[in-house]
Amino acid sequence: MTARMRTSIYAAAAMAVAGGAVAMPAPAHGQWSTVYEQTYLPARHNWAFRKNYANADRLFNAFDYGHAILYETLYTRPDAPASLLEDGIYDRLTRRVLVRPPRLPLEEAAIEIEYAKLAPEAKMMFDWAHILHRQAYDVWADESIPVEAKDAHMAEVLDYYLSRRDLAFSTQPKSMDLMDGQYYSLAFRERFPKFNGLIWAYHWLQVGLYEPLIAGRDADERQAMVSATVARFWQMLETPPETMPYLMPMTAAVAPLFTERYPEIAIIFDNLHMMHDVVSDILASPEVPRNRKRAEIIRAVELFRDDTSFITSRDEWRRMAEGMGLENQGGPAVGFLPGLPTPTVPRGMSMAGMDHAAHGHEPAAQHPPAPAPRHEHAPAPAPAPQHEHPPAPAPAPQHEHPPAPAPAPQHEHPPAPAPAPAPPHPHAPAPAPAPQHQDEGGAGDHAGMHAAMELLARLLDDPQIEARIHASPELHRLWADPALQRQLEMIRRMHPPPAAD
Repeated sequence: MTARMRTSIYAAAAMAVAGGAVAMPAPAHGQWSTVYEQTYLPARHNWAFRKNYANADRLFNAFDYGHAILYETLYTRPDAPASLLEDGIYDRLTRRVLVRPPRLPLEEAAIEIEYAKLAPEAKMMFDWAHILHRQAYDVWADESIPVEAKDAHMAEVLDYYLSRRDLAFSTQPKSMDLMDGQYYSLAFRERFPKFNGLIWAYHWLQVGLYEPLIAGRDADERQAMVSATVARFWQMLETPPETMPYLMPMTAAVAPLFTERYPEIAIIFDNLHMMHDVVSDILASPEVPRNRKRAEIIRAVELFRDDTSFITSRDEWRRMAEGMGLENQGGPAVGFLPGLPTPTVPRGMSMAGMDHAAHGHEPAAQHPPAPAPRHEHAPAPAPAPQHEHPPAPAPAPQHEHPPAPAPAPQHEHPPAPAPAPAPPHPHAPAPAPAPQHQDEGGAGDHAGMHAAMELLARLLDDPQIEARIHASPELHRLWADPALQRQLEMIRRMHPPPAAD
């Protein structure tokens, strides 16, 4: 070691000691972690996307910066006004960083310094999945690889990703209860709706760009279609948050060609994007004490890696993506009309309970493969077009999975004592001790119960009512209960909203 090197080291050490006098945010204590960095799978297609689609590739570098500055701000500035993210940082991102994005990927730890020390395991999971994203783009951007040979390269990329079991997301689809059914859920999107919309627009483009790469018939058409998809992303930022996705974009909806071809990778990307929302909620929620932030993030890391917790079936995952409505997830990534689609749900509403193949920590085998109430949060479920594909060959789409042996919607008295609707609607004029027996309660009691259930069904279709439910933590917990949702779904089917004039 030369004298100059020793002098530099001593000087750096002195500066570090002196730095204690500088006002800095309370640091996150370093954590013992065994995760380590790993670079790309060596392959001839590496960086083909950067070479052939430079403008889109650079946007992803800006996205990485956006995620990093978000987590660092949420963790180091918990008491800052919402305007810090919603106005100051959002404006810098959309007017400067995205307009002139970095030419190369960033070292996010240099931006999210305290967050990276808080949860290095989560940071590395995100980094590793982003490498999978980039290598998948590269395979399809490399014009020297014949289309018929691309699947083999994608399989190789996936195997390489899954070789890191300490970092890889599960290839089993996760229930929305994991993202939106926790005690801290929705904290981020409710306080920062504009920034949340920006993150969802990021995710829309990240999965959406696979569609033009696959659908394009030649290099020129792929170039034109990628440019159109990127232009659509910019259109989403025109009037935030109204023009942004209202629900988390799911790969099966936004990128159906890609999903059909590579379902395991599509599931990984949805799990990745769900965990982005979970980490944002944990950091933003005052319900999670500062000394519990790491523990909750590590719990999420473990749940998103394992193949048994909060699992739903692939069929239900696809139906959920469809049932949420493509128009609510930003719309299609190719073949779209000039105007943005019109959303049909309240912006940022909870998606908990939309799939019920699993909840809690039980294995999927303990639950029916596709119970009916996957669309219970849609404000007008009966006429909505996203319910076209029932999970079972039911006689009519609106009666996908009756909870009892086919109690036809026209029957005004269900075979069970209106299971659990009574607690949510105290306005029933008669408690109806036995509403299933017409001759005991009388026609008046029966008519009153019918009217009360119809009133409840109409209230459930009011977005303002649902917004008030999700604004109350206690009501939200009750609402997210799958058993309750099954009963509410039955009420909706029995009392569909009146047809529009």
